[in-house]
Amino acid sequence: MAELLKALKRAPGAIAWYVQDLMGDNSYQRYLEHHRSNHGQEHQPLSERQFWRQRMDDQDRNPGARCC
Repeated sequence: MAELLKALKRAPGAIAWYVQDLMGDNSYQRYLEHHRSNHGQEHQPLSERQFWRQRMDDQDRNPGARCC
């Protein structure tokens, strides 16, 4: 019973993490982690605004499976 209660307490956080990951809300944070580990201090990372602008431009150039 205690395990079930623990699982029920963790469920909302897990669902929120999944939805944020699915929607791309964590993309900029993952980009910063990648940049830090692969590029170090050599290059300045993109600002959040620049990151999202570049991401939207890339999606417009390569729509993939999108309908529009």
